[in-house]
Amino acid sequence: MSESENEIPPVEIPLESVSEDALNEIIASFIEREGTDYGAVEASFEKKVADIRRQLQKGDTKLFFDPNTESVTFLPASQAQPRR
Repeated sequence: MSESENEIPPVEIPLESVSEDALNEIIASFIEREGTDYGAVEASFEKKVADIRRQLQKGDTKLFFDPNTESVTFLPASQAQPRR
């Protein structure tokens, strides 16, 4: 078996199961870790937070736990896989 065959798909974390403080920390960590490319004009930290929150509210972005890396991250909703 190859390494990719042993990988477990990320599991969606329902936002209502995460406290507001924890979500704020996850968003901040994501922004600091991933960075974002806003083109020629750099966006403020507050704008980046607002953008992620807007995407979460619209359902375009979801929060996931990746058991392979034991970390949480945001992924496009299109990458959500139904649980088996």
